[in-house]
Amino acid sequence: MNAQNILTDIPALIRNRHRSSADGLFLHHAALDEIDDRLSLVNRTFTKPAIVTGFPQVWANSQPDAVIAPDDETLKLDQTAHDLVVHAMALHWANDPVGQIIQARRALVPDGLFLSVSFGGQTLHELRACLAQAEAQVTGGLSPRIAPMAELRDIGGLLQRAGLALPVADSVTLKTEYADMWHLMRDLRAMGETNAMTSRLRRLTRRAVFDTAARLYQDNFATDTGRIIATFELIFLAGWAPADSQPKPLRPGSAQQRLADALATDEKPLGD
Repeated sequence: MNAQNILTDIPALIRNRHRSSADGLFLHHAALDEIDDRLSLVNRTFTKPAIVTGFPQVWANSQPDAVIAPDDETLKLDQTAHDLVVHAMALHWANDPVGQIIQARRALVPDGLFLSVSFGGQTLHELRACLAQAEAQVTGGLSPRIAPMAELRDIGGLLQRAGLALPVADSVTLKTEYADMWHLMRDLRAMGETNAMTSRLRRLTRRAVFDTAARLYQDNFATDTGRIIATFELIFLAGWAPADSQPKPLRPGSAQQRLADALATDEKPLGD
């Protein structure tokens, strides 16, 4: 991979995660609840699960006897060893998200299930807008401060690119309230989700940038009570390792019955 195209500074990401605290991981618990809900709808018992995550303290107990693997560039998962792989709250930091899903698919037995949850493109759109406007006003320039996150319509295609069958993508949007922007930024540190981009600014930011951003945030995204709103979008992906038992689309021209017969109507040719 070209070094210029690497999104995430992995050592910085690890440092940020080490600074996280139990109180800051509430979004992981919300994501875990959503994953459990989705698994409850699958009429199957999984006996060989694996979970890929940078936060094992949250996810380790979600599946009995699950193999826990860090979200390294090379996943420590044996091939065709698992009937369930959950990629938990890490795909948005992956330098090669398709590669992560391909490795997870290879770790699945035929007809094994892949599930992932990660932050989506609407996450922190309020903070992103205010910081960009403030920096432009104060310094006349822009620097990367919040990692770009995939939109639902784009990330769903990763499943097919990775060779998974019956792909499904959906999202859940969560709104949280904070006293002000400073409290939000402290929470992001507690989440381990502060800036770990390779292209991030490597010098201290002028205080005026943050003061201006905090004022813009209060002016544009405050509730009637004066608290600010922060959006977090969770994107969920699901797909199955290919298997002969799965339903497959019919080949064109292989239908055994005319559509007009199925609809109990007369077939009329189209005019020129």
